[in-house]
Amino acid sequence: MAVHSLAICSSLLAIREPQWRTQSAAHADRMRSLLSPGFIDEAETRRRGIHAATPLDGWRALDPEHPVYNFLLEYYALKGAKSMRRLGRWSPALSHGGVLLEGAGQTEFENGCLSPRGATLVPEGVVYDAREFKRTATREQCAAFLWYRDVLAATSEATPILHCYGLHEWAMQYWPEGSAPPPSAIYQSHLPLRVSREQINAAVERSGVSCTHVDALRYFAPSAALLNKHGAHLVRAQQPLLEQPACVHASMDLLKMALKLHPWLPSELVGDCLEIAIAARTLDVSASPYDLTRYDLAPVCIETETGRLEFRRRQLELMARAQPVRARLLLAYDAFLDAGFPAEVVEAALATPNAVHVATATPGGPAWRWSDLDARAHTSHITNELGSE
Repeated sequence: MAVHSLAICSSLLAIREPQWRTQSAAHADRMRSLLSPGFIDEAETRRRGIHAATPLDGWRALDPEHPVYNFLLEYYALKGAKSMRRLGRWSPALSHGGVLLEGAGQTEFENGCLSPRGATLVPEGVVYDAREFKRTATREQCAAFLWYRDVLAATSEATPILHCYGLHEWAMQYWPEGSAPPPSAIYQSHLPLRVSREQINAAVERSGVSCTHVDALRYFAPSAALLNKHGAHLVRAQQPLLEQPACVHASMDLLKMALKLHPWLPSELVGDCLEIAIAARTLDVSASPYDLTRYDLAPVCIETETGRLEFRRRQLELMARAQPVRARLLLAYDAFLDAGFPAEVVEAALATPNAVHVATATPGGPAWRWSDLDARAHTSHITNELGSE
């Protein structure tokens, strides 16, 4: 990265080297502590015949078989020790006048301490200034940030749904007589089931599935599609209309949204989002039909009335933890949209959303499909229809 000359203006917030280095080290330690239960260890690498050198800084790849932590691999593509180290990058809170980290340099990018994204090397250190981003900001970038911002806002204000009981994991394994094997069963195929296929089918059929998360629907078995009360097919544009704060996937997604915004938010908030995501995933898999004895996770037996009450209790606790974190993340998005995009770019982004926002999710189908103009018209119809309810 080239070093730029910069006259340090009075609007820059300067953080002295001892301060940011101390905070950076604390953040890395916190993230390693949160992630380390999911790191693949030497015994597992030998058992599976994987060659994996142990990094000297303590970061390791995640175990793809760990039922809690493998969502970071499967959904967020955070693979290898390098991706784990990325989660440990420190970032200061956004300042409209920019932030100077005194004494920082190229070494901090190479060792994973700081993010090169949005950074400018100057003789005095490293500057993160959203006004520099603003010079080349595009409509597509703005539309993506606006999308996540709107999902956060809508989720915060929505009425929680407390009768889903985590049945999306059961819908992934739904296999009634005469139907094809559920394709999404491959995701936890290394785990034994703690209940029978008949019990899985009965739990899904008992009163259907109330899944509001458009991403989760794509992993349903195709035969479970018509059992979802919110629709057998969902369009991405429905997400701000359906998302609600009691959804465990909505809590997991806080981490994804924080990483999209990094480094334009304080790293402490990224850590809080990771904590929430791990707690949400833990509840998610504990309420699943899998036997997690090997991982010392007690099941939440949602096939029983007692288990459903337990899920609801933990769901409410998770929601109470996630809501203030979601509120802070929303404020961070608002601050960056205000500082990082010219008004005309924001107007263009509002007028023309990105193609993914009109994609359709189909149970058992491929990843989000890009839609044509007819699909855009269909999306507009659905949006207007739902908005009038």
